[in-house]
Amino acid sequence: MERYPKDLSVGIDDFRDSDWKSAVTSSEGKGYTGIWESLSTAARSAVNGGRTSEGKVLWLLADACSMILNPGSPNEPFKPFIVMKGNHTAIPEDFEKSDIDFFSLIVEEVDDAWLQARLADLVWLLKKTPRSPEHALMAIDAYRRIPLDVETWGRGGDECWERTISLTQMLGAGAGERIKEIETAIVTAFEVAKSEDGFLSLWLADLLAANRLAHEEAAGIAKKLESLARYSDEQGDLHSAREFSAAAAKWFRQTGDVAKTTEMTAFVAEEWVKEAVARASSDQPSHMVAASFYEKAIQTYRSIPRRERSTYRVDERMAELQKNLNEAGERSLDEVKAFSSDPIDITQSVEIARNAVRGKSATDALAAFVTVYPGARVAQIRESSEKMLREHALEALIPATYISKDGRVIGRRPGMEQSNPDSENNKAALWAEMVEYYAMEIGLAVPSYIWPALRVMVLEHRLREGDFVAVAAHSPIVPIGCERLFGKALFAGYEKDFVTALHLLVPQIEHMVRYHLRAAGVKTTTLSDDGIETENGLGTLVSFPETTQIFGEDVSFELKALFCDPCGPNLRNELAHGLLDDEACQSAYAVYAWWFGLRIVLGAFWNAKRKTDMGTDANGKT
Repeated sequence: MERYPKDLSVGIDDFRDSDWKSAVTSSEGKGYTGIWESLSTAARSAVNGGRTSEGKVLWLLADACSMILNPGSPNEPFKPFIVMKGNHTAIPEDFEKSDIDFFSLIVEEVDDAWLQARLADLVWLLKKTPRSPEHALMAIDAYRRIPLDVETWGRGGDECWERTISLTQMLGAGAGERIKEIETAIVTAFEVAKSEDGFLSLWLADLLAANRLAHEEAAGIAKKLESLARYSDEQGDLHSAREFSAAAAKWFRQTGDVAKTTEMTAFVAEEWVKEAVARASSDQPSHMVAASFYEKAIQTYRSIPRRERSTYRVDERMAELQKNLNEAGERSLDEVKAFSSDPIDITQSVEIARNAVRGKSATDALAAFVTVYPGARVAQIRESSEKMLREHALEALIPATYISKDGRVIGRRPGMEQSNPDSENNKAALWAEMVEYYAMEIGLAVPSYIWPALRVMVLEHRLREGDFVAVAAHSPIVPIGCERLFGKALFAGYEKDFVTALHLLVPQIEHMVRYHLRAAGVKTTTLSDDGIETENGLGTLVSFPETTQIFGEDVSFELKALFCDPCGPNLRNELAHGLLDDEACQSAYAVYAWWFGLRIVLGAFWNAKRKTDMGTDANGKT
C-alpha cells in the first residue's frame, strides 16, 4: 500500500516540523528496532492526520532504522529485518537518490547517536557522487557515543561498536586517531566492568580480540578474565567460569605466556568435568549429558601441546576421564527412548511441526526443531527394504543402473540371488534399496516437518551467527578450532542460504568424522608406494567399523547414505566435484543435510540447557 505519493518532495523544513525527536525519545533504550517502531507509528499518525510531508519524513527515517546491521560485511552492512515470500522490509537499494540527498541534508541536525549514525552510514554507503569520508567519520563518531553497558549491548550496541571499528579501519589514516580512541574506550569499559555485569567483560574482550586491538593491554585483560573465571567457579557458576577461563587462555596465549595458557586451558577442562559430575548427580540425572561433558573435557585437554602436558598430568588425566566417559556412556543406554507415531498425511504433519516450535522461547523452539523429525532409523529402514524386495521379488532379480542428471552411470545395483540369501550381491542390493528408501523419507520429511517448522522459527526468533557459533563451541562433537565454521554454516541455513550452508558444512562434517576417528586411534590416511601420505575421504572414513562405534548405527548410516553413496543424494562427492548447481543446493536433500548437521551439533548442547531428556545423545543419535 502506498504510504505517500511517489513524487512528493520533502526538505529540511518538513524534517524540523515532523517532531521526529519525540518518536525517537519515546523508544529510548530499545535500539534500532524500538526506534523503527516508534517512527513508524508517528508516520502513520502524520499521514492519517493529513500531514503527508511530515509522514514521508518519518517513514524515511523509520525505513532507515528498520534494517539489521551486519557489521562484518563492508559492502553489505545492512540487511532487511524481514524477508517473506519474495518480499522484504527496507534495504539500502530501496532508497532513491533524493532520499539519500535528504539524509545528507538533515544528518548534522540529528543529535540522537543511534539515528545520526544510521543516516550518516547510509549516506556514506550510497552517495557516490561525490563520496566524501565526512559522513563515514560522522557515523564513526555517532556510533561510539552509544554506551558500552550490558543493557545497550544486548539491544544492538555490540553491532554498532563493531561497525564503528570496521568503518575506522576501512578509512585507515583518514580516520586520524579514532582507532586508538575507540580502543581506549573499549579497554576502559572492560576495566570498570564488574562481575555483576555478567558477560560484559567477556564481550568487550572478544570485541578487542576479534579486531586485533589492545595488544599492549593483553596481560591485564587476561588476568582480569582469569579473576572472573575463578570468582564464577567459587560461586558455583560453572558455565561462566568456563567461558571466562577460555577467553583468558586466548589472551595469555597472545602475551606469549605458555604456562598461564596451559593453566587456564586445564581450568576449562576441569570445569567441563565439574559439569559432568553435577549433571550425573542432579535431581534429574542424565548420564547421556554427563558423557558429552566428559568428552568435551577430553577434547580440551587434547588441545594442550604435548610439551606442556607433563605439568598438569594431562595424559594421565585424559585416561581417567576416558574411563568416566565410558562408564557414563554405558549408563546412558537406559535413558534412550524410542520414538514412534501413527501414519499421518502431510497436512497433519505440517501442523504438528508448526505447533512443535510455535510460541516457545528461542531455546525451547530450537530444541523442538531438531527433534521435530526423528532422523533415520536403520533397523526400520532395513526391515521395510527387505519387505519391499520380498514383495517385488521379480523386480529385485533385475540389476539396476543409476544415471546422473548429465547421463553418466554413477552406480549399479546387482540383482538378487534367491539361491544364496547371504551373498555379497544380495547385501549390495539390500543396501541400495535402503538408500533409496532413505532418500524417499527425506523427500517427505523436509516439506512435512523440517521446512514448516523452520518457517515458524525464522518468523518468531531472530537468531544471529554468534548464537550458532556459541552453540557449536559447546557441542562436544565439534572439533576444537572449527566452532566458527560450523556456526557460520548453521547460521547460513537458518537464513535459508543453503548454498553457503552446504559448502561450509559438508567439509566440516567430513573433518568432524576424521577428528573423532583419529581421537579413537584410527589411522585416517593412506600411504602410497612413493611415500606420499594422503587423507582418506569421507566415503572411506564412514566404511570403518569404528565410525559406527563412535557415532552409532543411525548417524553412521546417514553419513554414508546422505553424503557418499551414488545411489543416494551423494552430496559430499557432488559438492567436491562442483556438480551441485543452484537448484540442487536448494533441494530437500540440501535442506535435510543442514538440519542433520544442526541436529548432531545441538543434541548435547540442548540436553544440558533444558535439563531434560530430549532423546538425543552427544553424537545426535536418538
